[in-house]
Amino acid sequence: MPGNDGSRQQGSLFGEILDWMLAPLLLIWPISVALTWLVAQGIAGRPYDRELGEVARSLGLQVAAAAASAPAGPGRVRDRYALVPEAAALLRADASDTVFYQVLGLRGELLSGDATLPVPTEDAPPVPGELHFRDDEVGADAVRVAYLWVAPEGTPGAGRTMLVQVAETLGKRARLTNEIIKGVILPQFVILPLAVLLVWLALARGIAPLNELQRRIRSRESSDLSPIDEQRVPDEVAPLVQAINDLLARLDSSMSRQKHFLADAAHQLKTPLAGLRTQAELIQREIDAGRASPDELKRSLAHIARASERAAHMVNQLLAMARAEDAEQAMRREPLNLAEIAIDTVRDFVPRALERRIDLGYDGVLPDASRLRVQGQPVLLGELIRNLVDNALLYTPAGGLVTVRVVEDPFGQVVVLQVEDTGPGIAPGEREKVFQPFYRALGSGAEGSGLGLAIVREIVQQHDAELALDDTRVRRAAGGESPDGQGPGARFTVRFPAAATAATS
Repeated sequence: MPGNDGSRQQGSLFGEILDWMLAPLLLIWPISVALTWLVAQGIAGRPYDRELGEVARSLGLQVAAAAASAPAGPGRVRDRYALVPEAAALLRADASDTVFYQVLGLRGELLSGDATLPVPTEDAPPVPGELHFRDDEVGADAVRVAYLWVAPEGTPGAGRTMLVQVAETLGKRARLTNEIIKGVILPQFVILPLAVLLVWLALARGIAPLNELQRRIRSRESSDLSPIDEQRVPDEVAPLVQAINDLLARLDSSMSRQKHFLADAAHQLKTPLAGLRTQAELIQREIDAGRASPDELKRSLAHIARASERAAHMVNQLLAMARAEDAEQAMRREPLNLAEIAIDTVRDFVPRALERRIDLGYDGVLPDASRLRVQGQPVLLGELIRNLVDNALLYTPAGGLVTVRVVEDPFGQVVVLQVEDTGPGIAPGEREKVFQPFYRALGSGAEGSGLGLAIVREIVQQHDAELALDDTRVRRAAGGESPDGQGPGARFTVRFPAAATAATS
């Protein structure tokens, strides 16, 4: 049932299926008993109705004959229409039930029988000789009544009839009904528990493959990510097993990438750390030998500073990679002005560009004039632009040019970010490899961590954007330079889906 947090507590599948199977069975059983009782009443009443109807017809024939042969004038009417002794003995033969009869004359007067027997109330005109049945009461006893109207032969006056009724209490009928019900219901008390047992056994057998699947999964080692055998599971469970196998494959791929990443990170950190240790040991030996001059100490300290800077940069890139792969952080998105983030990033890199004598600038839409927004995570988007600019400055020689550009689609569909440089560029055969962690283009001579572009691609994927890499300038047919003698450069283009338009003044 739902909890306070809206979650639903899932119980046993076996118990839920058993409940859904047994609940209708237990609900239908009392309905079956009621229907059986109604049917049994009808079955038990038919033979007794036939017998009661025959008696009523016999009495009707006797009344018709007596009325036709009756002399004119008053006489002993009750004796004339009374049952013959043989018929009366037959009606009284059953000691378990009481039989009543009644004969009413042409004017409704009692001619013979029991005066307590009720008269039928019918609006339709009586049809002579047609037998009817009804349920009624005589005093406190419920009775079944068979009655018909009799038209005496030779009696003047059309439509003049006499009423003949025979009634019987319901003792025999009730006993027969009970016997029928017992014969039908009592076996059900044996069949119902047996049916419950069979349902339970069938469910236990049907769920056995699930228990076997659970046992196989629980017995696996934590490092075993091989797919589950789909041939040994029922067809209904096969889609679930396929989904689990797909999850295991993705988990195996993710763990493999993580292991490879950690191995590469450990290898990359070895170099700056080993340089730090070597320089420190060298200074220690020079000081102990008394040969350490101020210039030599400065050079060694400069080496240590560069090595520590590389190690710090590597650690920062590793942290940025972890943030980029954090799916939960990437889901926390908000509408952002990409031009504003790009300009802030360019400002942060101006001192470094001046130090390397590189012309770093922004060319594109201004934040105040921007109409479009991108739905993104601000920290990750800042990291994306920072890594693209850092990569461009790293590979662009002194006197080169690095340009950051944000362009908006006039149709309001995308926002385009471009970072281009005038460096040596990236050969077409290496353009896919440069996005792999710790990969560096051969012959560039730059000292990078090899993680910047890998971080860029991860952030691009997290934001459902598109990333493209091409040359800034057209290459010569032979050689790698552009027609004006400079390097072809590299241009990274990222196309973000535009969010809702926001007009700014």
